[in-house]
Amino acid sequence: MTIDTLVGTTLAGYTLQAKIGEGGTATVFRADHAQHGTVALKVLREKLQQDATAVARFLREAQYGARIEHPNIVRTLDYGQSENDRYYLAIEWASGDILDKYAEKSGPLPSKEVGDIMSQICGAVQAAHDVGIVHRDLKPENLVYDPATHHVKVLDFGIAADTDATPDQRLTRAGFFVGTLMYVAPEALSGELVGPAADQYSLATIAYFLLTGTLPFTGKSPRELFSQLLTQSPVSLNKAKPNLAFPVAVENVVMKALSKQPGDRYPSVKDFSDAFTEAAQTTLSSGGSPTSDTAGSVSDGEDKSGLFGKMKGLFRRN
Repeated sequence: MTIDTLVGTTLAGYTLQAKIGEGGTATVFRADHAQHGTVALKVLREKLQQDATAVARFLREAQYGARIEHPNIVRTLDYGQSENDRYYLAIEWASGDILDKYAEKSGPLPSKEVGDIMSQICGAVQAAHDVGIVHRDLKPENLVYDPATHHVKVLDFGIAADTDATPDQRLTRAGFFVGTLMYVAPEALSGELVGPAADQYSLATIAYFLLTGTLPFTGKSPRELFSQLLTQSPVSLNKAKPNLAFPVAVENVVMKALSKQPGDRYPSVKDFSDAFTEAAQTTLSSGGSPTSDTAGSVSDGEDKSGLFGKMKGLFRRN
């Protein structure tokens, strides 16, 4: 039986109801369980079931998820190998929209809403850092947001890293960067193991995107974007879109967290979060410009093609 025909069957006590997504390593199903209720069930792709590194990485994701307890991180409920030798991971079912989709429909978002979203995400990421785990793939597509409750959940620790791991315990080859190019920190491009400051950079990129609907670099190809990340400064927040303006305090916080050198960013994700939350309460003082609550308006003629539209499927992960 192929993985695409698993819908309607039972695996390790989970009845698979629908296929809801597929990545490079696993297929995700909505499933029901007598004890856990509705869950998201990740099943390692068939071609990787015998790949020792892929299996180790899959199980490591489950173990990392089990190490972190935070209301803004999906809970790991169960993992293992089923009776028919399929590796699976059951995680909490999170209601809402993928943040990427919500931002495309509703963004750019007001600074105060972004502040609330970022505060939750940063709290979750700081909890991971507190137990020595760096996420390494923070992006809107790995976040679920429920507009009704304003609650955010962080997903997918599939390429997370333990900062205490020895070189022989790492599952990524030296010289190969992991993550998503549009959100990855410059220091990650060397392929070396990154620290918490790299997650902070990704979080600042997410904040930039939620506020503006665009990204801090304008490269029109992966090669150009790669070069810009290494050699250029990001576009200032107030220059991202001609019809958007933000309080200087908000711009300063975001751009500091986007510093090319990790040591020039905030000491921790919590420090970044606190600074952003405080800045997001401010409003613009210049007459005639949008306030932080209305700075999310976009002209009807906005072009949503180009880099962001073309690159979404690229550089997901190594």
